[in-house]
Amino acid sequence: MKYINRLYLLISACAFTACQSSHKNNVPVVGVVEAFEDATVSQAKTGFIDALAKEGFSEKKNNLKIEYRNAQGSIPTLTQIVNYYVAEPVDLLATSTTLSSVTAAQKTKTIPIFMMVSPTPQRAHLVDAQGKAQPNLFGTVEDLNYIDTSFSLIPKLLKPKSGKLVVGMIYNQSEPQSADALERIKQLAGKLNITIEALPLNTSADAQLVTQSLLNKNIDAFFANPDNTVFAAFETILKSCNQKNIPIFTSEAGLVQRGAVAAFGADIYQWGYQSGLQAAQYLKTHKTDGLKPEMVKIRKRVYNPDAARRYSINVPANFEAVK
Repeated sequence: MKYINRLYLLISACAFTACQSSHKNNVPVVGVVEAFEDATVSQAKTGFIDALAKEGFSEKKNNLKIEYRNAQGSIPTLTQIVNYYVAEPVDLLATSTTLSSVTAAQKTKTIPIFMMVSPTPQRAHLVDAQGKAQPNLFGTVEDLNYIDTSFSLIPKLLKPKSGKLVVGMIYNQSEPQSADALERIKQLAGKLNITIEALPLNTSADAQLVTQSLLNKNIDAFFANPDNTVFAAFETILKSCNQKNIPIFTSEAGLVQRGAVAAFGADIYQWGYQSGLQAAQYLKTHKTDGLKPEMVKIRKRVYNPDAARRYSINVPANFEAVK
């Protein structure tokens, strides 16, 4: 552990020198921070950087410096990363997933924060007593309205083994969007004559044990809700569900590519791209006039052909196949 900490300090020191050099040359510095390593979530960062390049800002043109850090699921490391960016300071922050956005918002009220894969400031509790969002928050966010469409796919595509459908869920009590999504789905499930079996999962390390416990409750399907812990542990969840022949449905298009059957969900790359366009506008004007957190614009009905065949599920023609 001491070796890892020293290595992190050495890397930070080198990055500090690089950032200082960039600032001396009047090159704006973007601090990108991800809370954990995940193939789906990383698409947002790619989209963000591509949008900047499309608008004329890139390291190839030497008119932008991008610093990237990933906390690898460690809250202390995430805090260190954000503190480092704030101390520089970088010109703007690009935060991916809720924990990154919340941590950044807690550490700075002045550096513009362009959020990705994050909930609205209201749902993230980043508002004042009057319900007004923290003034340095921008980028692209989501509320829970689309969850209804996503979850409602299940009874349309799947028949119960006996009686009414039983759907299993895992949720993270410490993530606002996860707990909120569970409550919303419970209300919707009652209207759809579906029983919900839900268990808490606070770290991805416990995913296999918790998923096995859920599968022992005779569920007909698993619903992967918008939860960063579920994202990080998805391959473990998928393996366990496939072994028990339980299909996974989700609200996130990226998880369909990784093995879920179907979703009405956000395109994570486009989510990041949408935030990147806002960041480019700021870099052009050095002003935040007219900028505010905006809702995800691109959602798709997608399905995984291999997963659909595995479970003999007939998907409507208006769904796009992804692999």
